[in-house]
Amino acid sequence: MGRKYFGTDGVRGLANAYPMTAEMALKIGAAAGRYFRRDGAQTHRVVIGKDTRLSGYMFENALTAGLTSTGMNVLLLGPVPTPAVGLLTPSMRADFGIMISASHNPHHDNGIKFFGPDGFKLSDEAEEEIERLIDAGLEPAKPENIGRAKRIDDGRYRYIERVKSSFPYGMSLNGLKVVIDCANGAAYRAAPEVLWELGAEVIPVGTSPNGKNINEGCGSTKPQTAAETVVAHGADVAICLDGDADRVLIVDETGRVADGDQIMGLMASRWAADGRLAGNALVATVMSNLGLERFLSGRGIGLERTAVGDRYVVERMRSGGFNLGGEQSGHIVMTDYSTTGDGLMAGLQFLAEMVRTGRKASELSDTFEPVPQLLKNVRFQAGQTPLEMDIVKAIIADAETRLAANGRLLIRKSGTEPLIRVMAECEDDGLLNTVVDDVVGVIEKATA
Repeated sequence: MGRKYFGTDGVRGLANAYPMTAEMALKIGAAAGRYFRRDGAQTHRVVIGKDTRLSGYMFENALTAGLTSTGMNVLLLGPVPTPAVGLLTPSMRADFGIMISASHNPHHDNGIKFFGPDGFKLSDEAEEEIERLIDAGLEPAKPENIGRAKRIDDGRYRYIERVKSSFPYGMSLNGLKVVIDCANGAAYRAAPEVLWELGAEVIPVGTSPNGKNINEGCGSTKPQTAAETVVAHGADVAICLDGDADRVLIVDETGRVADGDQIMGLMASRWAADGRLAGNALVATVMSNLGLERFLSGRGIGLERTAVGDRYVVERMRSGGFNLGGEQSGHIVMTDYSTTGDGLMAGLQFLAEMVRTGRKASELSDTFEPVPQLLKNVRFQAGQTPLEMDIVKAIIADAETRLAANGRLLIRKSGTEPLIRVMAECEDDGLLNTVVDDVVGVIEKATA
């Protein structure tokens, strides 16, 4: 059964347009409230966090209305990173958690992500059941059973302490000049505070949110600002987060950017050397570079690949007993410390390695030589199904044949935007560009 409202990471779309309307958010809240009240207990609670988007106020209020109408008590955390909701949901003994965010998307988008009582994202089956309850309509509680809403003022501080606990005890960042780019998003206060408390000289970027500038010209999707800041200030390193701080990229002292694959390669090899890499394997998606796989294989470390989406990475980690995984985009999941991707925690692991080894960021972030990789996106209109068109199927089959002995091709529909993502890897740059351009050209014509 396909999901109707949920994508790869919750419900997401243009704010104030279906399905991301206040009316729909109320229905989603009411359906989730019904789903998590099934055990018949008298007291139920949910924690809600959000990033800094202007529309967050609207969705926070609408969700609260829907949830309290079913008898759920709502604990409002305000602006906090997505991983804070994953951490605080079980800590506060909540039945589930909700994060209002569209992650790395522009301010005009928003989304609703769910976490179960254990702090992990919901399964496909749970989301399908919530969808069924949305379509079934509202079922309000009796007047005397309506829930309450309460502001939680110390959620950020609880998260800060948990993040710092992931940093090696007795180690400090004294002497390190660190640029922290918060993308004008959810970590705009927490991230600089963590680094300062650990002893770093902090140079903040993207810490002045106004509701409309989240991810705008900064953060992990636009690391150029951080790179320029590193060079201008003579900083040692930059940590670039996205709007909800579940992703990270590293910028070294020369301004060169390292993606999630390079960070995971460093962490996996370090953890394996220390005997702490569970299952002696890293879990990553089909998007991770072939160079990472070769690097790990050369060190006797396995690579488990999953579908795209950090939730699928986490599902494989939990089923296989692995403790490190992530995505090329910068989601780094360390289940020893967190239940979902945490950009700040992953950034601290990189800084800890800098302190431990005394090596520069440029030495540590250049973990392996990546195989040339090219990714292009093709936007399509609502109602179109490009990947089902015969002309598109034909060009994809032809491209796969041409790459068969030299690389690989991955075509997928985005789970968060109306995009077809065309990605290929190949040692031959000329063939790589030709194949991707041919596929993109056909899809563009088919959807024009």
